[in-house]
Amino acid sequence: MMQTIFIGILLLFVAVLLMGVKVFFTKDGEFPNTHIGASKAMQDRNILCASDQDTQMRAKVNPVELILKSEHKK
Repeated sequence: MMQTIFIGILLLFVAVLLMGVKVFFTKDGEFPNTHIGASKAMQDRNILCASDQDTQMRAKVNPVELILKSEHKK
């Protein structure tokens, strides 16, 4: 039982180490940015991620004003 757990932990450690070779063993290593906004192809098509779209919409419309308008209609 303990041998199986030890082997499982060892395999997990080796897998994580191999996946992060570039991150762990290079000077400026970092995980790749897989964010939609960082993709050159998406930028060329003017496609943004949901959080960027939300930020842009909130800059255009003040949420407090929306709440006050909805309360005024009642």
